Amino acid sequence: MERRCSRRGLTIIAITVALPVYMAFAEELPPEILAIKGDVAWGEYLSGECVTCHSAQGAEGGIPRIAGRDTEDIVVAMHAYKQNQRVHPIMQMLAGRLSTEEIAALAAYFNTLD
Repeated sequence: MERRCSRRGLTIIAITVALPVYMAFAEELPPEILAIKGDVAWGEYLSGECVTCHSAQGAEGGIPRIAGRDTEDIVVAMHAYKQNQRVHPIMQMLAGRLSTEEIAALAAYFNTLD
């Protein structure tokens, strides 16, 4: 008997598994990092690589939606990739070369999108 999982079902499983890791990592980030107010215009300028996969309009082909996401969620995720706490080779490479201010700017920009 063949069983199929919906994309939504897989997303729920991924969130359930990833949430404890996210929460633990979020608590480890210095509060100064989370307090940085990103420059939206700079974030838009920097977003070219991001929207290549993530699309400014939302999710496509199983790639997570980042448009409209909470800034703290994006900052925590990017720092987790940067510090190899979250595993995805491409995201680790991209996040690894971003400064804290650039991450804050990208998070601020993507938070403004619908």
